[in-house]
Amino acid sequence: MTASGATACALPGSPLAEARAGLDACVHCGFCLQSCPTYLTLEDENDSPRGRVVLMRSMFEGTLSPDDQAVRTHIDRCLGCRACETACPSGVPYGQLLEATRATMTARHPQPLVVRIILGVFSRPALLRPAMALGRMLRDSRIAAALARLPGRIGFAFAMLDTTRVPLARWPYDAPEAGERGRVSLLDGCVMEGLYAGTNRATARVLGVNGYATAAAPGQRCCGALHAHAGDLESARALARVNVAAFERSGADFIAVNSAGCGAMCKEYGHLLAHDPVWAERAAAVAARVRDVSELLADAGPVPAQGAAMRVAYDAACHLLHAQRVALPPLRVLAAIGGLESAPLADADQCCGGAGIYGLVQPVVSNLVLASKISDIRASGAQWVATGNPGCLMQIGAGLQRGGVPCRTVHPIDLLDAAYAADRGPAPRG
Repeated sequence: MTASGATACALPGSPLAEARAGLDACVHCGFCLQSCPTYLTLEDENDSPRGRVVLMRSMFEGTLSPDDQAVRTHIDRCLGCRACETACPSGVPYGQLLEATRATMTARHPQPLVVRIILGVFSRPALLRPAMALGRMLRDSRIAAALARLPGRIGFAFAMLDTTRVPLARWPYDAPEAGERGRVSLLDGCVMEGLYAGTNRATARVLGVNGYATAAAPGQRCCGALHAHAGDLESARALARVNVAAFERSGADFIAVNSAGCGAMCKEYGHLLAHDPVWAERAAAVAARVRDVSELLADAGPVPAQGAAMRVAYDAACHLLHAQRVALPPLRVLAAIGGLESAPLADADQCCGGAGIYGLVQPVVSNLVLASKISDIRASGAQWVATGNPGCLMQIGAGLQRGGVPCRTVHPIDLLDAAYAADRGPAPRG
C-alpha cells in the first residue's frame, strides 16, 4: 500500500498499469460467467472474465508474476469475444484490459513464432498481397477443397479457405451514384479484400442503392485488430496512424466497415492513440465516423428487394454485437429481403470460437466452442447462416463443411446484393 492507501503497482509504466481504472471497475459480481464461452466450456473460474480480472489485478499488485505460465495459459485461452461486456452491470472495459494485459506479458515473453509471422505478414503489404493471392489460387483451383479432407487443424485451415468461394450466383447491376445520404469510404480490409473482394464490391453497390456515394480512400493498411488482440499494441498504433491519414484524405462523411472485428478496432482508434499528442484528436475524429455497413443501411431503410426463397439463420458476430453494440441493424438488412425465411438460432449471441488467429494457438478450445455452434445450426434447419465477419464466416463454414451439415455461410450484404441484382437485372453491355 502507498501512503495514500492505494495499492502500489508492481508493473509501473506497463500497459496494464495504464488500464488500472478498468480493473477498479470490476465488483466481482459474476454476471459475466454465463456469457463466457471458455468458462461454459472448461468450467474453470480462472477461464472466466471475473477470474481473469483477478489474475490481472494480482499481476498489477505483484502477488502473481507475468512470467507465471499458469497465468499466461488462462489469459491466452480468452477468445476476446467481449460478451462479458454486454453482461457487465459495472461497465468493465474487458477488451481493453485484455489487450493491455497481453501487451504487458508479451513485452517479457514474445508470442509464439507462428503468431509473430502472421502479424508480420498482415502489417506488411508486400507480404500480405502474395499471401492472399496464393490463398485465392488454392481456393479457386479447388486444391483447398481437396486438402480440406485432411485430418486435424491442417484440414480445417484448408476448409476455412475453401468456404470463401462466392456463395451466391449473381451479376453486377447499375447502382445510383447520387449520394443524397452522404459520401462513404469503405475499409477494404485484409481478409475481406483478399478473399471476399466480391463482398466489398457488393457493399459499394448496396450502399449506392441506399443513397450513399462511395469515395476512395487509397493508402489503407490492415486495421491492426489482430495485433492489438495479440498484445502488439505498437504495431496496431502504427497501422492505425496510416489508416487515420488515409480516411482523412478521403473527405468522406462516413467510413463503412463490413467486417465486425475491423469495425470494432477502427471505432477504438481514439482509445488506441489517446496518449499520442499528434494523433489523439485526429484518431478520435476518424473513429467517430466509422459505421458498420448495416448501421448505414438501417438508417436508410434499407430499400427492400425480392430475393430467392431461402431459410436463413443469423449469427451475431461477437465484435459487432458485444464490442460495437450493434444488434438490430443486421436484422433490418435481412428483413428487407423478400422471400427470406428466418430460422431461429439458439445462442446466436455466443462466440463461434474463431476469434482471429485463436484457432491456431488454442485449437482444442476453439473446436469445443465451435461444436456447440454447429450443433445449434444443425438444429435450426437453416440453409444459410448469415454473419458479418470474415473470421466467423470461415470458422463456421469450415465447421459445417467438415461436419457434413447441408448449410453454408454468407455475409448479409451478399444476400441483399443478390436480391437487388435479381430485381434490377444485369447491367447493360457496351
